[in-house]
Amino acid sequence: MCIEDLIELAGGASNIYRVLLPEGNVSFAVRDTDVVRALPSEVVLEKVLDEWHLTCSRDETVTEDALFRLGREIEAHQRAQLTDLAQPVSCHYRPSWHIAPPRGLINDPNGFIFHNGQYHLFYQWSPIGCAHTDKYWVHMLSDDLVNWKWDDVALTPSDWFDSHGVYSGHAVSLDNELMVFYTGNVRLGEERHRQTMQCAAISTDGGQLHKIGPLIRELPPGVTEHTRDPKIIRRNGKWIMFLGTQTTAMQGRLAAYHSEDLHHWQFDNLYGHELGDFGYMWECPDIFALNQQYCFVFAPQGIKSESEFNTVPHQNRIAQVSFNDQDELSISKLQVLDYGFDFYAPQSMETQDGRRVMCGWMGLPDELKHPTCRSGWIHQLTALRELELVDGRIVQRPLQELASLRGELREIQLDNGSTDLATKTFELFVDMEWGSRLRLFEDEHYYVEIYLDPIKHRLLLDRSNTQIEEGDTVREVELSSGNVSLQILADNSSLEIFINHGEAVMTARVFTPESATRLSVKDTAVNVQVYELQAPLAPYRS
Repeated sequence: MCIEDLIELAGGASNIYRVLLPEGNVSFAVRDTDVVRALPSEVVLEKVLDEWHLTCSRDETVTEDALFRLGREIEAHQRAQLTDLAQPVSCHYRPSWHIAPPRGLINDPNGFIFHNGQYHLFYQWSPIGCAHTDKYWVHMLSDDLVNWKWDDVALTPSDWFDSHGVYSGHAVSLDNELMVFYTGNVRLGEERHRQTMQCAAISTDGGQLHKIGPLIRELPPGVTEHTRDPKIIRRNGKWIMFLGTQTTAMQGRLAAYHSEDLHHWQFDNLYGHELGDFGYMWECPDIFALNQQYCFVFAPQGIKSESEFNTVPHQNRIAQVSFNDQDELSISKLQVLDYGFDFYAPQSMETQDGRRVMCGWMGLPDELKHPTCRSGWIHQLTALRELELVDGRIVQRPLQELASLRGELREIQLDNGSTDLATKTFELFVDMEWGSRLRLFEDEHYYVEIYLDPIKHRLLLDRSNTQIEEGDTVREVELSSGNVSLQILADNSSLEIFINHGEAVMTARVFTPESATRLSVKDTAVNVQVYELQAPLAPYRS
């Protein structure tokens, strides 16, 4: 049976929302079974989990070219359905200057790059509900890294190779062309067997992306289908692709491929054996150079935190990488990127003037119950931060352009007292002594507290007295300094705490009532500098 006949039996392309190629077959997931035509014996309509699938044997007429044309029709229908979902819902937890979804769920930042005079940042988006459903990519544009605007939905899960989600990836700038690489995620059958392929799309004008399709279809030897999140670098006259993966022995590793033309890829090796059993999966690899030292950022899953307070399996790390003459790499000197609650899947890029800037997902994979869900959205991206290598360690500071959001400086002296900032969107500088406490986002019932424990010489971030509904409530970081210098970025329901000029960072979603705008200190006297941060240009179309 030719594909055109099967499309007609399905009630037309507008009634098809997913294409699958289980072994030897072709399946269409259909919206409305009432418009499905009377079926010949070789075509079966069956319910697979919560979907109705129209399935028949795949013959030579069901070509990839024909399936690709059908994918463009599905894509057009998906885009038409998203028109109203791109309008932001109102919510007092919504950030003023961070990137957040208009509604639905946001997770990994992707394709972060400077290309043709503009900064491009994509993010994964589940547009309906606060759950990890079929992922889209949203495209954001900026001239200055501060004012971001929604450009378009860049990629949709429209094809047989990405029908359950356009997963994470990176971008490459090629003169006028922008090429993005991503993992196509597919789930087959009642068992939801995972099928992953590394795919690409290209834009010739920096705007709309056109899918190329899968470039790597087969898994490297010794790994599972948990192989994803391509990162591309140029080194020694060739392109190298890195993928986060899981071995059949359930250990996270880094897979490497090389290519001469970005289209044809050859597997090289798995790396990371020197770390031993360091988690069951490595997600979202990023490799870049700082002061001629290569660094490797990744999100290991399943490693145990050194802190008693950290119970989640999803971690973040940065390491240093050495390449030999054959471009084989070794990993050493691991460091935690963020000691807070909500930092995952970071991605970096090089600015026009050569700085390394990073953005992360301010969320975690298993946390789906926040107060924002009652308004129909969840999670946001972090503030951009600049990375430097200082005396062999990574130092992180807020993006210098964020200073353009500062309003008038307020200098406040507090001696075991409090003040009402009358805002939850601010930048705060303070030096604290050991044994003192700082409370933010405070009213008579709620607050988040920073405590400098003088016994164990650690900073404790405690959000147990907030409206948090899911997740850990305390984080810690050990410090070796005398007084502790803090630079804090606050944005309605988030805090990013830069400690001792970037020696450590703690990121947290913090939910308290809209009126909880007091700041207080206990067991200390401090001088506080506060700037209210002004909202940049509205990112979404009105």
